Amino acid sequence: MWSDKESEIDFLNFNETAQSIKDLITEKDLMPISVGIFGDWGAGKSTILELTKKSLESDEQEYIQVHFDAWMFQGYDDAKAALLETIASKLIKQAESDKGLTQKAKEFAGRVDKIRLMGLLMDGGSALAGIPTGGGFQKIFGLLSDDEDDDIDAEDLKKAAQGVQDVAKKNKGLVKAKKAFSPPKEIKEFRKAYSALLEEFDKPLIVYVDNLDRCSPFNAISTLEAIRLFLFLPNTAFVIAADEDMIRLAVPEYHKGVSQRHQTDYLDKLIQIPVHVPRPGPVEIRAYLMMLIAQDHGVTKEQLESLRAALEESLKLSWKQSPITIDELLEVQDIDNLPDLRGKFIVAEQLAPLLAESSNINGNPRIVKRLLNQVKMRRKTALRRGMQLNEKTITKLVIFERCLGTQATNKLYELIDQENGKPKILAELEDPKIEFSDIDLPEEWQADPDFIEQWSNLSPQFTEIDLTPAAYLSRESIPMGAVNSVMSGAAQKLVDALMKQKNRLSGVNTELLKTTPKEEYMAVMDGLIENFKSIGDWSEMPIGIYGARLLALEDQKCRASFLTFLNNIPKHKWMSRIKKELEGIK
Repeated sequence: MWSDKESEIDFLNFNETAQSIKDLITEKDLMPISVGIFGDWGAGKSTILELTKKSLESDEQEYIQVHFDAWMFQGYDDAKAALLETIASKLIKQAESDKGLTQKAKEFAGRVDKIRLMGLLMDGGSALAGIPTGGGFQKIFGLLSDDEDDDIDAEDLKKAAQGVQDVAKKNKGLVKAKKAFSPPKEIKEFRKAYSALLEEFDKPLIVYVDNLDRCSPFNAISTLEAIRLFLFLPNTAFVIAADEDMIRLAVPEYHKGVSQRHQTDYLDKLIQIPVHVPRPGPVEIRAYLMMLIAQDHGVTKEQLESLRAALEESLKLSWKQSPITIDELLEVQDIDNLPDLRGKFIVAEQLAPLLAESSNINGNPRIVKRLLNQVKMRRKTALRRGMQLNEKTITKLVIFERCLGTQATNKLYELIDQENGKPKILAELEDPKIEFSDIDLPEEWQADPDFIEQWSNLSPQFTEIDLTPAAYLSRESIPMGAVNSVMSGAAQKLVDALMKQKNRLSGVNTELLKTTPKEEYMAVMDGLIENFKSIGDWSEMPIGIYGARLLALEDQKCRASFLTFLNNIPKHKWMSRIKKELEGIK
């Protein structure tokens, strides 16, 4: 089994991207700097952060590196305070060997306490305290981030300052000063103290912010707002990993009533240099699968590193030459059970184009890894039950399930049951004498004939295999429709939102669609259909049908799956308009 967390070993030639980021954040003339690592869920953002951090650890120049996992502080009272306190704690620890520096670090941490008090009052917190801010606290932060485009209203600042003073009286443990408490002044003093402290350390501070796109919209933007406190301060770099579209759409959740321009420009003002995670193609996925397989095979660390280095070099040169062959990769390796590993590498080579090019996987490393984990789990279950099923057979079926969805999978297993484990359609697909275009595919499979043709050529051939145990194991292990086990948080959120859609149009859900990776659409449709299966009375259109329609309009395979479902439930008048609309789309 393979861990779902970020890797410190580069399986996808992400070292090139990490090195580019390192070059940016270590260039003194560019500091202070903010770099954004942008990519979809599971694309490898966290791994790039780890590789960058690891690269800096071996550098001659010393750095103070801080890793902040925004998701860990999802339930924290103030996401801004969590980031500030994480940085302050790291600076105190860094100063342990110097008493004078330790005292200054603690004094800086004391200023964080005051900022924390203000953070508790930022809009959401201030509402709890019963203080009307009118966005004043957010504008205080904007005032001190050197953003010339922010409009600061004197009345807002006055209300905000008064609010802080009122609550400060009730929180003497946090703010002990008897004199009037001025938020702008305190933030300026905070920035001044931080700059002086960094100057004494004489080491750049690198802050890595991860998992923003797992947070609620409010907490994600709240964390970014805290970063604005440090913008333009010397010797500081922020490296922020996020789903760009999701963050842009979270801005209105935090800054109520912002214009479309502000929503679009928010990240552009915060992130000076965007870096987009490259999407893996077939050669990258081939290398990725080989590394995962070698790791699972039990090769030594030295052997794994040797394989990794050879594959990485091959990827770097893929623009001008063919990838390294399996035999070239293994020729100097003294690996136990080498023929077995070679056979697994051959399977990986066959799978790579399908996993990289299928619209429901798109080379997403996390999805690929989770699919392999599903295969491992089923294989172990099969062995416990005495089923003669090899990993190749299970892998081929798992890929079918992920790429074609629940209804197509149900149809496959229905045919396996009806035809004693050897469906005629599979024999036709694997017969080289029969043209693919002459084969009458089941309706449920017609959404993606290109995939079916490519999938049927994968090893092993199913013509002479009794698939009854495989179908039994799959039905028991999925459970049907739970392709959701490899579904992102964004996709799960979309399922919930679409199931609640009552009207034909929904601006909110249209925006949610944009933040969900397209390779997740089929899994979302499967989730919707699974929910619909619990409905007994179809005489009235249930809530959620318009949500499924909205998704079907966006994706051809989702459309085919939804139409197939509608064609197999009791007919009622309300269906005709939806079916006519979807069937009319080419």
